[in-house]
Amino acid sequence: MRYKGTSLNDQLLSGPDLTNSLVGVLLRFRQEPIALMSDIKQMFHQVKVDPKDIDAFRFLWWPNGDLTKKPEDYQMLVHLFGATSSPSCASYALKKTAVDNEVEFDVGIVNTLNRNFYVDDCLKSVSSIEKALKIVEELPKLLEKGDFKLTKWISNRREIMNVIPEEERAPTIVNLDLEKLPMNRALGVRWDVEKDTSGFKVTRRKVLDTRRKILSFVSSIYDPLGLMAPLLLPAKKVLQQLCKNQFGWDELIPQENFPVWEQWLCHLTDLEKVTVSRCLKPENFGELQAAELHHFSDASESGYGAASYLRLENRSGDIHCALLLGKSRVSPLKSVTIPGMELTAATVSVNLHRQLVQELEILIDNTIFWADSTIVIQCIRNEARRFQTLVANRLSLIHDVSSPTQWKHVPSELNPADHASRGIKTTDTSDLDHWLNGPSFLWKNSQHWPEQPMDLQELPEDNKELK
Repeated sequence: MRYKGTSLNDQLLSGPDLTNSLVGVLLRFRQEPIALMSDIKQMFHQVKVDPKDIDAFRFLWWPNGDLTKKPEDYQMLVHLFGATSSPSCASYALKKTAVDNEVEFDVGIVNTLNRNFYVDDCLKSVSSIEKALKIVEELPKLLEKGDFKLTKWISNRREIMNVIPEEERAPTIVNLDLEKLPMNRALGVRWDVEKDTSGFKVTRRKVLDTRRKILSFVSSIYDPLGLMAPLLLPAKKVLQQLCKNQFGWDELIPQENFPVWEQWLCHLTDLEKVTVSRCLKPENFGELQAAELHHFSDASESGYGAASYLRLENRSGDIHCALLLGKSRVSPLKSVTIPGMELTAATVSVNLHRQLVQELEILIDNTIFWADSTIVIQCIRNEARRFQTLVANRLSLIHDVSSPTQWKHVPSELNPADHASRGIKTTDTSDLDHWLNGPSFLWKNSQHWPEQPMDLQELPEDNKELK
């Protein structure tokens, strides 16, 4: 309720953002083959408000909903969902529980509480049944120390679900006699527990005839890791074209003027057929010998983007690659040269690397950045030459995160980031496979990787191509 344009909630401070990164929680959820998911029951309501602050949580209540009666004045004694300060206070209480009781519990249990919760949702992956059972037993005990109750458990292994009381299981899995485990949602991403794959659900709306409705629809496709980024690029390009043509937010748009949009909509239902393995490595892959990050970047007239892959090799020499993160952005309306956008795409690549190093709990042995622009690679390797401010700023960011020796050339036809810069259709199965699994050479030993050119293209004297 507002009075004279303001409310009590407007006066509350939001506090520091103590919530774990959504991308980080989802990445760690994909690391190991055995997955666990649970939820804190009424998390906010378990955190009491300091008595001196309860006046900020006052509200009016009409008895029996009768607005003709005089309202009663109440105060909330606990934090409530929707209050500006509640997320920060609840997250602090959760992390304080870990700090206050860390000496009583195994470091892995404490780390799970600190790193694997996104607000009230816990997503955890482990390498063995024994570790999973220990979490199921010990994590609720740690949370009980802070008066938090962990419930709605779900796992991709029946051995784990068998030890969890029925009343503590997720509602969709109370009956273990089901032939298949259910489809659940891991922080908004569809998780097929039986097949252990991630997928996407698209509910097509009947009328999409204004710029506002189109933007709302495209934004509703939830893909925090960017796994489907190239498939969404054509729709983003349509939105950019509407902006360029100066259509108003609620102005009717003749659909026949946008055949690309209509075609994209027709193929959209196929997105539900696309699935991605939740786990980054195959089951029974064995002991790791090496783990590498490979980042690809590219740009075109349509857009620019990057893709990051995890390349794993076990003791037997078997290799597996998986897409970690993807980014795809439309090219700016302001005219920019292709080499200039290639350099921007390279900065996106190093930003993805920075995020992955911070969030992944995997020891990375080697990192390689791939680009198909010889001008950009030469530019990164040339530390003696002075560049204009815009180019120099981008290079500074790249050099802060990577060394010039980590940058290698990849032919355009082998570069999966080419899809992020141009877009693909759900019906282009070969392109989709190339995007999700990485180039075929990554699945081979390094001697089969692309040969590096002896003489890279010379840099232009005036730097105009890099703008």
